[in-house]
Amino acid sequence: MPIDDTPGVSATPAAKWVSCPACRQPALYAPDNPYRPFCGKLCRATDLGRWAQEEFKVAVPPTDVSAENIE
Repeated sequence: MPIDDTPGVSATPAAKWVSCPACRQPALYAPDNPYRPFCGKLCRATDLGRWAQEEFKVAVPPTDVSAENIE
């Protein structure tokens, strides 16, 4: 992404408050928050643990893995 040198235009996105995906408390979404989009370390770790326990899954279309389709 090219840097815009236009006066009044910042190269970094503006900070804003969002809802933490884990606890729904306000969380600062800005480069200053190392846990973004989470509110803190605990919520980030909790979310990672839920992915590791396969509570969350990414949907993918079913594939046919029969022996006839393998080349």
